[in-house]
Amino acid sequence: MPNTEPPATAGKTFDPAAAGWEPYRDEGFIGLVGPFWSRPSGDSYLYAFLAEPKHHNRRGVVQGGMLMTFADRSMGMTCWYANERQPQATVQLDMHFIDAVQVGEFVEAKCKVVRRTRSLIFMAAELVVGTRVVATANGVWKTLGKR
Repeated sequence: MPNTEPPATAGKTFDPAAAGWEPYRDEGFIGLVGPFWSRPSGDSYLYAFLAEPKHHNRRGVVQGGMLMTFADRSMGMTCWYANERQPQATVQLDMHFIDAVQVGEFVEAKCKVVRRTRSLIFMAAELVVGTRVVATANGVWKTLGKR
């Protein structure tokens, strides 16, 4: 079985594909900032991204907006699977930045459904590098009409 433990520090080479992750590609906005990575987990998926030089801000660490984009997509996809793949939209997203992410680090999203009503799903996530929590997020998704 391949090593699935991502590096905890920058400077180490980590190959997501060798660790069982598959590229999650999207032709829209995610195509510009990705690829994101995914792998099955129960009846949903886990999501991750490898911080690249294109993700850095003026301080040389990963831009907060990249972490927000990643949290939004990861929680949204987790929500989508939990909600029978119905169309939905993010209506609220809160983010708390806890620690800087360095270029070269592999960031994973640990997402969960907190509560659901008829039309809203409340989500939470921790973004981690190894065992280090780098950000937390909470959000609300609205279920839209069937297409």
